[in-house]
Amino acid sequence: MDIKQMQYLIEVARHRSFTRAAEALYITQPTISKTVKGLEDELGVVLFERIGKKIVLTDAGQLIVSKAQQIVTEYHNMAAELDDLRNMKRGHLRIGLPPMVGASFFPNVIGKFHERYPKITIQLFEDGAKKVESNVVEGVLDAGVAVLPTLQEGLASFPFVEERLHLVLPPEHHLSGRDQVHLKELAEDDFVLFRKDFTLHDRIIATCAQIGFQPRIVYESSQWDLISEMVAVGLGITLLPETICREIDDERVRIVPLNPVIPWKLGIVWREDRYLSFATREWIQFAREMLVTSIDYRGEA
Repeated sequence: MDIKQMQYLIEVARHRSFTRAAEALYITQPTISKTVKGLEDELGVVLFERIGKKIVLTDAGQLIVSKAQQIVTEYHNMAAELDDLRNMKRGHLRIGLPPMVGASFFPNVIGKFHERYPKITIQLFEDGAKKVESNVVEGVLDAGVAVLPTLQEGLASFPFVEERLHLVLPPEHHLSGRDQVHLKELAEDDFVLFRKDFTLHDRIIATCAQIGFQPRIVYESSQWDLISEMVAVGLGITLLPETICREIDDERVRIVPLNPVIPWKLGIVWREDRYLSFATREWIQFAREMLVTSIDYRGEA
C-alpha cells in the first residue's frame, strides 16, 4: 500500500461514495474503485460494505483508514518540513469554510494572499463548522473557520468577527412588527435551520432548551439564501447572524433583534500540536492581519 492508495481510501471513507471521492481527487470513478478492490485483495479483507445506497467502513476498514490517516498526515508533515528547508515560498493550503461565511469575508483575503504568494495553491472545502473543526483536528485540513469557542480539543484560534443572531420572519408573521422578540415567544413556530453539521444548528437548539422548549424543525439546509427564501414564502422562521441578515432582501422578510442575545463568534482554527508548513503559517498570520482589524463587536460574548 502506497501513499496514493491511502489517500484514495481516506477520500472514499470521508465522502462515503466512490463517485464523490473520485471528483474530489480529480480522477475517474473506475480508477478509485479498482484501487480499493486491489487493496482488499492485497490485505485479504473487505474494507467497505453497502447499506442501501451508501457505503460504510467495515471494522477492518475503520482500522486501516485510521492508520492510513496517521501515515498520510506524517507524510505531509515531512514534505512540508522539507519545503521549508529548501526555503522556497511555495506550498499547498487546504482551508475549510462554512458556506455562510465564505463569500462575506474571504474573497478579498484569498485574493491578496495569492498576490503575495502566487506559488502557494489554495484548495477550499465548504462544510459546516463542526465538520471543519474535526477535519482540522484529523489533519484533513490545514486550517479552517469555526464558531468559537471550539468543540474539539487541541485547536489554536483567533477570532475575527463577533455578532449576534437575529430573528428572520415572513412579513405576515404576527411578530413581524415588533422592535424585539423574546425567544420563548417562538415556541409554537416552525423553524428552518442549518443542517446538523453546522454549529449554529446545535447552538439554537441548546438556547431554546434553556428557555424551556424544543424547536420544531421543519426544514434544514446548508445554504443561507435558500433558508431565507423558505422563510419569505412562509414555511417557517429562522435565526441568522447579522452578517447574513445584511445580505438578505429585507423587502421579502422581516429582521428583528432577539432576546436573549445568542452570540455568533467566528475564528480561524488550526492544530496547535502539529508542525505547520510555511504556507499554513503565512496564511494564519496574513488572515490575522487582514481580518482582525475589521472585527465588529456588535454582539455580546
